[in-house]
Amino acid sequence: MKKFILVFGTVAGAAIILSMILGFYATGTDDGTKNFSEWLGYLTMLVALSVIFVGVKRYRDQELGGVIKFGTGLAVGLGITVVASIAYVTTWEIHLAMTDYVFINEYTDSLVADAKSNSVTAAELDKLLADNEEMKIQYAQLLFRLPMTFMEIFPMGLLISLISAAVLRNAKVMPATA
Repeated sequence: MKKFILVFGTVAGAAIILSMILGFYATGTDDGTKNFSEWLGYLTMLVALSVIFVGVKRYRDQELGGVIKFGTGLAVGLGITVVASIAYVTTWEIHLAMTDYVFINEYTDSLVADAKSNSVTAAELDKLLADNEEMKIQYAQLLFRLPMTFMEIFPMGLLISLISAAVLRNAKVMPATA
């Protein structure tokens, strides 16, 4: 099981890393404030994490003779998810270090600019500024930032793992070929 988790987790992680690098440097959009960039990022994660389904199916077909229990399928899927999520978090941390951690300042500045363009009241703007300062303080702490970044990708992997385990427990779905 470990071999399948590492192989397919690495494939998913590599796809995510490649898309992140392309997103950061090819498009010049690394501040996370553009809706299109955000949607594209999550779509890319979804495509990369579809490797979970392939990994669970391969494990079922090659190691278990075409039959897998829900719990086993879920364990394989979650293992792949964790490996890919660690790759995502590591890449993000490297990017932050290479860009002198400017992300949070750019992000909070964009929130203020959006609020000003939407004509918020002075009280609302003051609250936003205070919230942004608190966010900057929290985001500077590694033990806050790591789990927060991990939770950007893990829920999608969890969902795909649950679906994969549920669907593939039925040996008639995409049966193993000889």
